[in-house]
Amino acid sequence: ALADDAVGSHMDYGVEYLSFTHEGEEFYAVSAVGHLYGLKQKSGKWEYPVFDVEWVPIWEANKTAGFAKNYLRTIKKLAKDASKFYLATDYDIEGELIGHNILDKACPAGAFEKAKRLRFSALTQKELLDAFKNSGQLDRALAEAGECRHILDWYWGINLSRALIHALRNATNQFLTLSTGRVQGPSLKILVDREREIKKFVSEPFWRLSLPFLVDKKEFVAWHEKGDFKDKPEAEEIKKKCSGKEGKVEDFTTKQIEREPPTPFDLTTLQTESYRVFKFNPKYTQKLAQTLYEQGLITYPRTASQKLPPSIDYAGILSSLETNPLYCELCKEIVKGKLKPTEGKGTDPAHPAIYPTGERAKGLGNPEQKLYDLVVKRFMAVFATPAIRETVTLKIGCEDEIFVSKGSRTVEQNWHKFYQPYVNLKEEELPVVEKGQSLDTKDVEIVEKETQPPTRYTQSSLVRQLEKLGLGTKATRAEIVSRLITRNYVQGQSSLEVTKFGMGVTSALEKHCDDILDPKLTKEVEEELVKIREEKISKEDVLERAVKELGNILEKFRKEEKGIGEELKDSYIGMKRAQREIGKCPNCGSMLKIVVSKATKKRFVGCSNYPKCSTGFPLPQKGSITVLPKPCTECDHPMVSVVGLGKRPWRLCINPKCPTKVKPKAPDSKDSAAE
Repeated sequence: ALADDAVGSHMDYGVEYLSFTHEGEEFYAVSAVGHLYGLKQKSGKWEYPVFDVEWVPIWEANKTAGFAKNYLRTIKKLAKDASKFYLATDYDIEGELIGHNILDKACPAGAFEKAKRLRFSALTQKELLDAFKNSGQLDRALAEAGECRHILDWYWGINLSRALIHALRNATNQFLTLSTGRVQGPSLKILVDREREIKKFVSEPFWRLSLPFLVDKKEFVAWHEKGDFKDKPEAEEIKKKCSGKEGKVEDFTTKQIEREPPTPFDLTTLQTESYRVFKFNPKYTQKLAQTLYEQGLITYPRTASQKLPPSIDYAGILSSLETNPLYCELCKEIVKGKLKPTEGKGTDPAHPAIYPTGERAKGLGNPEQKLYDLVVKRFMAVFATPAIRETVTLKIGCEDEIFVSKGSRTVEQNWHKFYQPYVNLKEEELPVVEKGQSLDTKDVEIVEKETQPPTRYTQSSLVRQLEKLGLGTKATRAEIVSRLITRNYVQGQSSLEVTKFGMGVTSALEKHCDDILDPKLTKEVEEELVKIREEKISKEDVLERAVKELGNILEKFRKEEKGIGEELKDSYIGMKRAQREIGKCPNCGSMLKIVVSKATKKRFVGCSNYPKCSTGFPLPQKGSITVLPKPCTECDHPMVSVVGLGKRPWRLCINPKCPTKVKPKAPDSKDSAAE
């Protein structure tokens, strides 16, 4: 974007970087590959509490980050003789901290005074040129907030996780990696509370009355205006009274309403909508959005804004999109109107809402193309006019009883046209009738139902709930949900069910140390981080209060450690048993369980009644195994789900002689995270 002429490619320490000239000066552009520095305990034993931390090269803090060594070496080499520095990391709390740490620790003294900040929301030539021409001062307050967040998360995460691990190890003599934190703990508590609601829920029966009727030989259905009948005899009496009797139109009304266009996407609404239409989980959506951003196709996705500022060239973007045959006709139509977007309440000081840049999309994989299409269609829809929907209500009288039928249809598509096929509305038309008209009715039918328990959270709805409660950030919520699954606190993909172990961890903390689970505390921290960014309070004051508060919590935890350990032990043993148990043996009725052979180290399913019963079944040797709740519909043997690295979950019946069994084939990984 900035090069006046050719761009050179160089390689040092196995790291590629670029060189170019701009207005007579030579520049070097090198990647930071995320955080190059992380927090680590300065010294001392593996204990808690600990608050003595320092910034070190990331591979010293995280053993899996060794790949970053040569990037830091390359930056240090290039920075040694540099006269100017331009920070072009993502302009958010993490990006600013990444850049400040590099300037502070990898660059020569005085680098801060020579540094400028590039602020942009899209990786397009125009935005990058504008960012360079208008480069400004570093955002020190934003970096301070980022550093404070990292230190707070380290304080809470390391200390509380160590406390849990220590308690379980003392009770079981086994080391198991456990984790909790200022956001993870309250997040799990949300799921546990919902699970308890479900478990204590008692279904109650109720009955509804339907009245089928015919108009022009086409059948429709009306329902008794009372809705739910708790008393079945009452419903049966009305059925007896009305069956075979004539129906008459008591009232027929129509009402038109305007349905406003959707608001532009912020990250959470993109994740929510992506799950609704594609079943992509939030973490996967975030990954796809980052890919589209890096290819210059959409703007920065980690934003909380639902606003599109007037400075954006709406017409120019739509004109560019018009070159794509998929959007050509839609773009031609939308530019005829007034390009004023419908906006939401969400704001973000760093970035606008997510929108397409207009750059030509080439070579996208299927998942990326799907998400890109969703972003483009949403962008067009926000400029369209409200859709007009018509609702029809028909009231039918029958022996002094009233039955109601409702329908709705779209009269004018307007924004619906631009957001197809993602509009989620049913078209239910009713016939046109007149008041007093007699209707041909059939016998009244009784439909028995029962009240349903609250539904479990999905990954998408949990992310939305965390946002509502102010827990976590737009960039971290999806990772928090993913971690709950990784830690075996939660299982399931489309519906999140708390495991026995997750229930045990939460119950133990509630009983002995409930401060850890209080979302109020986490929300207050997020509010304080905003105040640091606004320079209303200092990072040091926030950390000082956190040390005092967490110190009191951990002191209480230490006193209750034995009790916590015993409760964790029970849930841990239950989890391990549940992970091994497959179902009943088809030959003797004992429990089938996953066994690892001492001789071959291979796993298989064996009967717990061995050696009296030698029933066994083979298992795949790679991937994590989860027992599915329902048996095979063909042979009634247990079903399992196998998840391998980068693969979609693979469901299979353990019976090799199952009628549906075919030669196992690992599924394609293209849409892997959608599962």
